[in-house]
Amino acid sequence: MAKTIIGTVSSDKTDKTIVVTVQSRKTHPLYRKQYTISRKYMAHDEKNEAQVGDRVAIVETRPLSARKRYTLDRIIEKPKLREDSLAAIKAPEAEQDSGESEEGDKEKRS
Repeated sequence: MAKTIIGTVSSDKTDKTIVVTVQSRKTHPLYRKQYTISRKYMAHDEKNEAQVGDRVAIVETRPLSARKRYTLDRIIEKPKLREDSLAAIKAPEAEQDSGESEEGDKEKRS
């Protein structure tokens, strides 16, 4: 049976490939302190449908390249807000703010 791993997409810049970061908590055997370990897996995304921030499930498969051993199984959850959508929201506000400051500067000069 193939392993299934659930993680978050941390990069989708390469064509048909995503990098999935999987975080797990471990306990130190002697000191009993819990700590977080994060591992990165490269996975094949045939349709380029996963984006940064998506929670995905990847499945183990035969070696596809030097570092790819997993394929995208499904997208579990998409984030409510993405960085690009935030940038699109902030850009019109910045234009409005700069327009107001220019008008204020003109009034001060005259």
